[in-house]
Amino acid sequence: MEKDNLAVFENYKIRRLYDETTETWLFSVVDIIQALTQQPNFQAARKYWNKLKERLNKEGSESVTNCHQLKLEAADGKKYLTDVATSETLLRLIQSVPSPKAEPIKLWLAKVGHERMQEMADPAKSLDRARETWQKHGRSEKWIQQRMMGQESRNKLTDYWKEHDIKEGEEFAILTNIIHQEWAGIKDCRHRTCAIT
Repeated sequence: MEKDNLAVFENYKIRRLYDETTETWLFSVVDIIQALTQQPNFQAARKYWNKLKERLNKEGSESVTNCHQLKLEAADGKKYLTDVATSETLLRLIQSVPSPKAEPIKLWLAKVGHERMQEMADPAKSLDRARETWQKHGRSEKWIQQRMMGQESRNKLTDYWKEHDIKEGEEFAILTNIIHQEWAGIKDCRHRTCAIT
């Protein structure tokens, strides 16, 4: 997981994380519920989401199953496990909440998806967004440059592996493990799936 970010919908802050592996945004469900129900109180929105989860579980809805928990920063600055979902899952959940704000949130989620599609068409926009996010997190220009150069080196290496019919997954993990051993003296990468992908 990379690049946590805040989005704003009509003065409601929506916490989100960008998963580079799947190339999808994951949004805090309770933040979306708070915006939908126009709850000024976060705890009330959290209780609403818990009740809605119970109801949807009883109905056998897959929407709740498709929510995952990740640590997101709360208002107190600490990170807590929070239910997150893709825009697709959120669109399904929104159908279960009677709210006049449902349609504007759907349009907002579509806009977020559109921005991602623009980045895919023009990768420079994605790089600009990454640089901007790191700057917001207080990273120095030197750190940002090193991170981008490291990413480029990693991409060249994995492209080379792919060109030579090395399969992603286990084979990437084995080669990554060898690199760790040679570079850092680590005998076992521990996370066998730490493959560079």
